[in-house]
Amino acid sequence: MVIIDRDTNEVKAVGEEARQMIGRTPGNVMAVRPLRQGVVSDLEITERMLRHFISKSLGRRILRRPRIAICVPSETTQVEKRAVEDAAYQAGARTVSIIEEPVAAAIGAGIDISKPCGNLIVDIGGGTTDIAVVCFSGTVTGSSIKVAGDNFDEAIIRYIKNYHHLLIGEKTAQDIKINIGCAWPRPEMLTMQIRGRNLATGLPKTLVITSDEMLEVLREPSETIANTVKEVLERTPPELVGDIYERGIVMTGGGSLLYGLDQLIEDKIGVNTVIADNPTEVVCIGTGLFIDMMNNERKEKKAE
Repeated sequence: MVIIDRDTNEVKAVGEEARQMIGRTPGNVMAVRPLRQGVVSDLEITERMLRHFISKSLGRRILRRPRIAICVPSETTQVEKRAVEDAAYQAGARTVSIIEEPVAAAIGAGIDISKPCGNLIVDIGGGTTDIAVVCFSGTVTGSSIKVAGDNFDEAIIRYIKNYHHLLIGEKTAQDIKINIGCAWPRPEMLTMQIRGRNLATGLPKTLVITSDEMLEVLREPSETIANTVKEVLERTPPELVGDIYERGIVMTGGGSLLYGLDQLIEDKIGVNTVIADNPTEVVCIGTGLFIDMMNNERKEKKAE
């Protein structure tokens, strides 16, 4: 998420800071998502966002242009990968390496992907869910679907609008998802008070919603993810299926934190399903470790 001043064309905020400003900005300030569902939707803004990250990481006075590794969904086309690379080079990268998200997630989760053992990774991000069987440092079989965290938010917004005639924003929908959202029945029903605009009167209105409502609202996207995991497993070579049944399924990404989603997948597949430690950052951590691996390989080649 990037916040831009229309008058000066200046970037005001990026990332979490920008997300906090959604729906609270004046008319001359707009919120832009330069990446949607794992694909570059605005090349110029993506480039400026990457420049911001580089500057934040290395400082404004950069002596050497950095090497950059970027994650992409597992079924990203060559054209889409090229767009990501171009944005990174324009932002000041010296070299750009593309890594598939499930591979990065597996590395970040502490899995040794170099061994001949199958590992099933379910990475649920904002725009896409990547499901892949990783073995020998690569993807054996997998699938990438455009159903993820954003779809949970959209389903909540749509439900509140259609059934309660209340208009809420993305941030409120995300708060609902985090606090009382679920893909599996909770032991006790939770409630949450929300505020929005009454569609009939145009005036502010307060509403109390329950976790039981959210279970029904989020059923469809949750089932879609679980069914895709099943489909990937059905296409997996038998030898690797045995490894997965023994080692279990590992879930990563912020979307994996939806209450009960791991239980839903485990119930549907019949395989032990666990959420990785620090799931929101394992892909980022894995990408950093991937760069370290590349640097070590480069040093070894020089030594030879």
